[in-house]
Order: sequence, then structure tokens, then C-alpha cells
Amino acid sequence: MASILDEIRAFESMQRELEAEHLGRWVLMHDSALVAVYDSFEGAADDAVSRFGGGPYLIRQVGAPPITLPVSVMYHHPDGQR
Repeated sequence: MASILDEIRAFESMQRELEAEHLGRWVLMHDSALVAVYDSFEGAADDAVSRFGGGPYLIRQVGAPPITLPVSVMYHHPDGQR
């Protein structure tokens, strides 16, 4: 299983290609691979939680600067799933 740092490195290694093809869209990275591209954060987060539970995985908007969230912040699925 990859760590979140592995997910970030994988995203960064693909960043130029992703920006050329998916600027402004959201990507889901898991096990150092691109899983899928989404139109919204919510779509990416819902899919990530249903596929991988608590992670680790990376959701990033292509072309946007990275944001840092405290460890205590976690996306919560609308129906309470984690």
C-alpha cells in the first residue's frame, strides 16, 4: 500500500500531462496510480470512500495549488459511510 507521500509524488510525476488534458477537473490517486478523473470534488470523494474507505488516497484539482488540511479533517459521506 502506498503512503500519502507516494500518492503526491505520483500526482506530481503526471502533473504536466494531467494539466494538458484535465485542467480544472479533480483526480483520484491510489497506490501511486491515477484511478479516475471527475468534474467535482464531491464525485471524487464519494468514489474514493466507496472504493478505498479511509485511504490513503489523494484527491487533487488539476492546476490548482495544493492545500494542506489538518489531520482531523476528513470527508464524510452524506449517508454516514467512511
